[in-house]
Amino acid sequence: MANLATAQTNPDEPESDGEGIIRCRGMRFPDAEHIISRRTRRLLRSNLYEEREAAAVRALVRSDDVALEIGAGIGFMSTLMARACNASQVHAFEANPSMIRYIQRVHALNQVTDRVQVTNAVLGARKGKATFYERAHFSASSLEAEPDGETSPVVAEHTVEVRNIKTTMKAIKPSVVVCDIEGAEADLVPLMDLSTVRLGVVELHPQWIGKAGVQAVFDAFHGAGLTFFPKTSNKKVVTFRRDW
Repeated sequence: MANLATAQTNPDEPESDGEGIIRCRGMRFPDAEHIISRRTRRLLRSNLYEEREAAAVRALVRSDDVALEIGAGIGFMSTLMARACNASQVHAFEANPSMIRYIQRVHALNQVTDRVQVTNAVLGARKGKATFYERAHFSASSLEAEPDGETSPVVAEHTVEVRNIKTTMKAIKPSVVVCDIEGAEADLVPLMDLSTVRLGVVELHPQWIGKAGVQAVFDAFHGAGLTFFPKTSNKKVVTFRRDW
């Protein structure tokens, strides 16, 4: 009984409640087999899912922030920013249409729908349409038909809306940008208008973007006045701050 009480009062205690819900860092996720892989389930339950990115966000996102998340995944980071960091607004963009309903369930389950908006769209240089390749492992899905080294098979192709990144950021005026888009960061970050941004958290994918792509991300943030912040950077997750 004492252990149960501890689990209920500790927001970071991972737990599955036996009713198809996985708990992680005080958040709840439906245990949907078609979305949550065995590995993802294990990482969630052990509080290791997106551990480096979550550490940076929890340390640096504030209650007055407006966040733009590019690559919403299962709704983990958008929920974390709204729930744990109490961000005033979170705008989450996810290219995979098969994920949208699940993300909305996560936001509703964690009671953050009043502050989080999820949009099924790609952000790019100009508005239009793009083909999104959904793979068996959803985290490997991308705009690339045959990325180097990727072995997860394509299970569906979707035509998705592309929104202009500059127009989108002008409308949102984000103070925080969180980006995990499986290698597209090298092309997208240099297109961003970072004038309103005080914090950037980016997961790099050097295995796909190479040295030049990594440099392009750093140059874009540094050119906009945001400096690499080593304290909350960890391996492929890098943070940039204007105010440190």
